[in-house]
Amino acid sequence: MLVESIKLENFRNYGSLELEFDPGTNLFYGDNAQGKTNILEAVYLCGTTRSHKGSKDREMIHFDRDEAHICMRIRKGDVPYRIDMHLKKSKTKGIAINGVPVRKAGELIGLGNFVFFSPEDLNIIKNGPGERRRFLDMELCQLDSIYLFHLSNYNKLLLQRNRLLKDYGFYPEAGTMLDVIDEQLIQYGTALIRSRRVFTDQLQEIIGGIHSSLSGRKEDLTVTYEPNAEETEFGQKLQENREKDLRMKQTMTGPHRDDLGFAVHGVDLRKYGSQGQQRTTALSLKLAEIEIVKQSVKDTPVLLLDDVLSELDGSRQRYLLENIHDIQTMITCTGVDDFVENNFQIDRLFQVVEGTVERRN
Repeated sequence: MLVESIKLENFRNYGSLELEFDPGTNLFYGDNAQGKTNILEAVYLCGTTRSHKGSKDREMIHFDRDEAHICMRIRKGDVPYRIDMHLKKSKTKGIAINGVPVRKAGELIGLGNFVFFSPEDLNIIKNGPGERRRFLDMELCQLDSIYLFHLSNYNKLLLQRNRLLKDYGFYPEAGTMLDVIDEQLIQYGTALIRSRRVFTDQLQEIIGGIHSSLSGRKEDLTVTYEPNAEETEFGQKLQENREKDLRMKQTMTGPHRDDLGFAVHGVDLRKYGSQGQQRTTALSLKLAEIEIVKQSVKDTPVLLLDDVLSELDGSRQRYLLENIHDIQTMITCTGVDDFVENNFQIDRLFQVVEGTVERRN
């Protein structure tokens, strides 16, 4: 898969911008706060319907406008696609594929695959479990539209259940309503647990070799899925904990409380890993993500690297650059020295200054 071009109107600090990308490496350089990351965010948003940093639609629209438009052209094999996305401050975003509006944002998922890697991702191991669940969900949603359906329905039901738990005493029929919600919550939650376990097993098969190479053959990394409740016991646990949930006024059991474990020789890297180990593991995770896409959909993802090289030491920089030569990559950085020193090929070079982008080669 390739992203051929993108056009922005009133997106972030861009009033109007049109760019054509090279199938290889596209490098955006410039000082901080000039708009480099905004370009990568637009690509990711238009391909996945979500901002990589969780921004709301209204936050991505130019401050003095009510709407923004992104038009991205991609190609899968010999088939071209045009994705149009309209962001509105007071309404749900509008999406069209090849000029045909889609009713649900989920219909866009799976058309393309994108891997986003930013400095914040280097903390995914040491941060809370919410970050690791987000990694699971973002990747699985791109790979499996059914997972997206299950996740969306689970989250809606979870919100309804928590609202009912808070207002339980105000509804005479609250117990019956809770039974109905729980039945559906169990159905979708069980499907999420099953999919996450399969994905984690696939991840473990791939990430071990990558991490071993990155650590100079010194570390064997183990990734484990840590469900809050096993697939076969979720329903029972949800029922057993109902009284506790009513006291806490929130749902304490379910896949919304899952986690991923990372260990080297039995040592939990989330708690006891050094910063170097945690960063190496995060890099391994992203490189494994690329391989999973290749295996699962028989296609290459587009890699978006947001100023991440400045956060890696020389050996990790070289390993990363050596392992992304066969996929389309978009990179932001403040300078090009690291790429020149590593003799890394730059196929298209852009300079970004205060919301303007100029091609330099």
